[in-house]
Amino acid sequence: MHIQLIHLITQRVNLSTQEREWCAASFEPVSITKNTIIEKAGKVPEYLYFIVSGYLRIFHLNEKGEEITTHINCPPGFITSYFNYINQVPSDENLESITDCQLLRITKTNLEELIDKSAAFKDFSISVFQESISYNENRSRELATLTAEQRYLKLIKEYPYILQNVPLQYIASFLGMNPKSLSRIRKQVIR
Repeated sequence: MHIQLIHLITQRVNLSTQEREWCAASFEPVSITKNTIIEKAGKVPEYLYFIVSGYLRIFHLNEKGEEITTHINCPPGFITSYFNYINQVPSDENLESITDCQLLRITKTNLEELIDKSAAFKDFSISVFQESISYNENRSRELATLTAEQRYLKLIKEYPYILQNVPLQYIASFLGMNPKSLSRIRKQVIR
């Protein structure tokens, strides 16, 4: 399972044999079944996850008790409630498996040790967190400026497999609409 992670890392930075061994020792493989809450709201996120296979989502409950999906991720990607993980403070979000998943996970302590031992891991970690910040800024801008149909078309262009693996109610919530609106947009697009 570590091969995919090491491959992703070495696309950005060079790793020595020792650094590859540290990576394998620091990231713990886990198998998660479909519809499992991996990290619960109200608690400090324990892990940063690398997705080897499967789909996950981050969601919170709004004031009406409805689930609002704020993030959907697939391989190869990292996922956690970043702010809460980095600062080790309780999150108001849940991390849930949408499908069966194969993951690699690392604690904050182990990540810090890896970064302290290796400039390559430090550089890679900074790039991952910068991408997360950039992604969230772009997502906020798109939710504010794109129409619902434009958001849907962008999603299926950039992540075509999401429709085959993620329930429509999660996709609708992620796109900032209700399932009926998404259904109407999908029918219009198909025509």
